Amino acid sequence: MTRQAKSENSLSLNLRLQIGNGEKVALGPGKVDLLTLIAETGSLGEAAKRMEMSYMKAWTLVQTMKPLVALTRGGKSGGGAVLTPLGQKALILYRKMEADSRRACEGSWKKLQTLLR
Repeated sequence: MTRQAKSENSLSLNLRLQIGNGEKVALGPGKVDLLTLIAETGSLGEAAKRMEMSYMKAWTLVQTMKPLVALTRGGKSGGGAVLTPLGQKALILYRKMEADSRRACEGSWKKLQTLLR
């Protein structure tokens, strides 16, 4: 993730990438965190719970990312959620963009830290 832990006396750089689609956020930190947890847990309900988000909110977010997530309805064996191959690629590319952004900012970030101390 792009957020860096900060102590009381230190500065931190928090980068937030948002991929827009008109007025809407197609992909951003919250949706990416949800995708990551879906990949880890195989469950939309569990992913929502870990994010302290209602199932309905998580389901609504997934509906805006339909090609990235495949949902299976519940029942006796329970439902499930998995990233599609497209979702896996999108998550990898987003994380790469985060890392690339952080690297691109390193020199300026060090200079800014020096100025602000």
